[in-house]
Amino acid sequence: MTRAEIEKAVIAILAKQLLLAPGEVSADARVDDLGLDSLGKVEAIFAMEEEFGISVPFNANEPDQPDFDFSSVPSIVLGIERLIVQKPA
Repeated sequence: MTRAEIEKAVIAILAKQLLLAPGEVSADARVDDLGLDSLGKVEAIFAMEEEFGISVPFNANEPDQPDFDFSSVPSIVLGIERLIVQKPA
């Protein structure tokens, strides 16, 4: 899966949580600027885990911990790329 494909899927998932069209979420958007609340973040993470077949190390009680940077679209894409590479074959 290419970075562009991951980015497109991440944007689609975030847009769905925000009830927006994917075109309304920019590729460099910051999650907090989009207005995604903590429940929306958790639901988006579950959707990403399902979409990419990964397990995201994210603690909703400490969202700024470095295990997975959920602060922006680019950081999410990079984190997912890393998790896909680390995924057992």
